[in-house]
Amino acid sequence: MTEGNFVDYVKVFVSSGNGGKGSAHLHREKYVAKGGPDGGDGGRGGHVIIKGNKNLWTLVHFKFKKHFKAEHGEHGSKNRSTGADGSDVYLEVPLGTVVRDTETKEVLFEITRDQEEKIVLEGGMGGRGNWHFKSPTNQTPRYAQPGIPGQEANITLELKVLADVGLVGFPNAGKSTLLSVMTSAKPKIADYEFTTLKPNLGIVEYRDFRSFVMADIPGIIEGAAEGKGLGHYFLRHIERNATLLFLIPADSKDISQEYAILLDELRRYNPELLDKNRLVAISKCDMLDEELIEEMKEDLKSDFKDMPYLFISSVSGLGIQELKDRLWTLLNE
Repeated sequence: MTEGNFVDYVKVFVSSGNGGKGSAHLHREKYVAKGGPDGGDGGRGGHVIIKGNKNLWTLVHFKFKKHFKAEHGEHGSKNRSTGADGSDVYLEVPLGTVVRDTETKEVLFEITRDQEEKIVLEGGMGGRGNWHFKSPTNQTPRYAQPGIPGQEANITLELKVLADVGLVGFPNAGKSTLLSVMTSAKPKIADYEFTTLKPNLGIVEYRDFRSFVMADIPGIIEGAAEGKGLGHYFLRHIERNATLLFLIPADSKDISQEYAILLDELRRYNPELLDKNRLVAISKCDMLDEELIEEMKEDLKSDFKDMPYLFISSVSGLGIQELKDRLWTLLNE
């Protein structure tokens, strides 16, 4: 999937259908004098429904079509015939989509299961026909109810990437390179910060034809939790990952400090993120010899007492299989 086709935030206009009018018809037949009221009810207007689809990974299908209107209900007619209901309109979205009211920013609901359906706007109810209003004192009512108008709204669809493993790190930590080595994904790779501006997804093939999904999340910077840079835009994707893989380059000035900053940004954005399984990978280790790696391991022992970590290189393949094994174990605990 190319970066340009990964759409994870769209605003759309939706409109439900009007209810049909009830009929004020009076029964007329050759040998039936004063047949009385027989006007049918109007049909219900169409709903606007959001539906989960596990086969979708992005909101790109909303890129060029952003107005959706359900059908109006048909009017009632004679012989107590009820008008047809208006057809509902379905907006299919990937799992992990949050639906908000654009004006108030209120979260309406989230779609997390395949084929899950939520009505975002109900269609107008059809009006009742005049036969509902007959009584001993009013035997020929010549009126019926109008249908209830439909509703309109501007809604925002936000996709939080659903993946087994999410890559977390500062810009230019080697996340995209690692994804390209472990999966068949082809993310944009370059030697400058913020090469990745949209999440990239790839499927990691494991032993015995098993697999799991890995997401390359755009780089986090200090202050992201307060919205610095595109902080909130990036951090929301981490919420839907089962395991977090922290990637810190071996040439970092202070590996422990960098990990602490990343962890603090996640805590300030959403403390629940710290409950997820975590693993630290020291990347770009092809620049180090074995002696230097051993020295670094000794230095990190005190800082990473309870946190599993390993040294990897996407270029030389160092530690890649061990990384897959560790991640698989964490995902299946």
